[in-house]
Amino acid sequence: MRNQTGYSWSRLRTPAWVLGCVLVLCWLSVEECPAQSDASNHPADALHQLSASIEELVRRVSPSVVQVLATGLGTSQEGEGSETALVIGRLRSIGSGVIVDAEGYILTNAHVIRGAQRVQVLLPTLSAGASPTFSALTSQGRPMDARVVGISRDIDLALLKVEAQGLPALPMGKYGNLRQGQMVLAFGSPGGLQNSVTMGVVSAVARQPDPDNPMVYIQTDAPINPGNSGGPLVNIDGEVVGINTFILTESGGNEGLGFAIPSGIVAVALPQLRKYGHLHRGEIGIHVQTITPSLATGLGLPTDHGVMVSDVLPGGPAEQSGLKIQDIILSVNGRPIGNLPIFGLSMFMLHAGDNAKIEVLRGSERIPIEVPVIQRPHNVDRLADLVDPEKNLVGKLGILGIEIDKKITALLPDVREASGVIVAAKVAGLGGQANSLAAGDIIHGLNGMPVISLDFLRSQLDAIKPGTPVVLQIERDGVMMYITFSTD
Repeated sequence: MRNQTGYSWSRLRTPAWVLGCVLVLCWLSVEECPAQSDASNHPADALHQLSASIEELVRRVSPSVVQVLATGLGTSQEGEGSETALVIGRLRSIGSGVIVDAEGYILTNAHVIRGAQRVQVLLPTLSAGASPTFSALTSQGRPMDARVVGISRDIDLALLKVEAQGLPALPMGKYGNLRQGQMVLAFGSPGGLQNSVTMGVVSAVARQPDPDNPMVYIQTDAPINPGNSGGPLVNIDGEVVGINTFILTESGGNEGLGFAIPSGIVAVALPQLRKYGHLHRGEIGIHVQTITPSLATGLGLPTDHGVMVSDVLPGGPAEQSGLKIQDIILSVNGRPIGNLPIFGLSMFMLHAGDNAKIEVLRGSERIPIEVPVIQRPHNVDRLADLVDPEKNLVGKLGILGIEIDKKITALLPDVREASGVIVAAKVAGLGGQANSLAAGDIIHGLNGMPVISLDFLRSQLDAIKPGTPVVLQIERDGVMMYITFSTD
């Protein structure tokens, strides 16, 4: 189960025993403690040096980590037994963020602020001369209203801005220097507990949890739990190497499978979110797919692994530069390409106006080709801002859909047919196999019938008997295709 690590909660109670523990801690901090005195005189062996180094690192990083509070209106269940009913109420979610610019810019996950009408951040505070123990017990942070500067749901990043100057910002680490086994620390507010830190190692530098999505993540065993979303994954130099975003779990809690958006992707996305409010993705006009042994045998390819060009868009920069279908991509800008995630990551880091130096294998010949990168002609990130969770829900498909009209057509000038229903977002827990739909897909047909409106799509789906095969004709990135599933 994939669990995004935003956290929602409504009430905390403080038992008497907790207050007693606080008083004991305060007393111990005033009294002279022989055990602590003895420890301070202990020889500086390797373990003490390691502990002191980690403490110093945490002290440097913690002031740059914030708690993100998002509030808005949404549906919730109320009542007991069979009398439960859906009601509109105020929802509150808690996540984390990291200060990336001293002028008040903060990065977090897009899912942390999804549906929020108000976003606040709690900036860490430490009174002058106060001990870290007293600060942790007494300070709840300095609340400030934040505005959303930019958002990309594709990669689950959002950029916030608070009106403050001189904030302690963390630098971005170089993703290319990250290695499996390196020590990392995860900062954030797991379970809503502000200013928490956990430690682990990099389990994998580039992991692709979803084989149908080229997005790659850093995998770590540093404990990450709901509420850590948007917090930084930091190396031992105090640099951000990733933004914590989700966990794979059967229990709902940490099981050592945490995932973070790599700093290489963050470094490319950050200036674009700040300047445009969304991403300007680059492309060269090709589609690629993974080479399998069966594919290699059937096509007579010289290798049974790697990445092959499956389509070259007519008139695009790749065609004009000489790339051809069945070319095997060996490298992009000198980076060896062994699989689809590495190719996707390499392309993501390119901007419109760059030149991609691609080496391909064509037959037995290695050919260098330079292809100009152009801006992707449309962006579906902002479609979700146009939907109402109740009016636009298509429960049988597990999506929020929008009818294609003149306004939507203006946002998507290259749509093949100016009719149908576009997928603005997916809804977790609904739709079953139909969740192979992705944001930006346009549903043009249902079992051979043209989809003319949202109401038509819903009514036809409701009329289909459970277990009956359903065929949707969809348009995805300008390509028409069919997907099938069975209704529940």
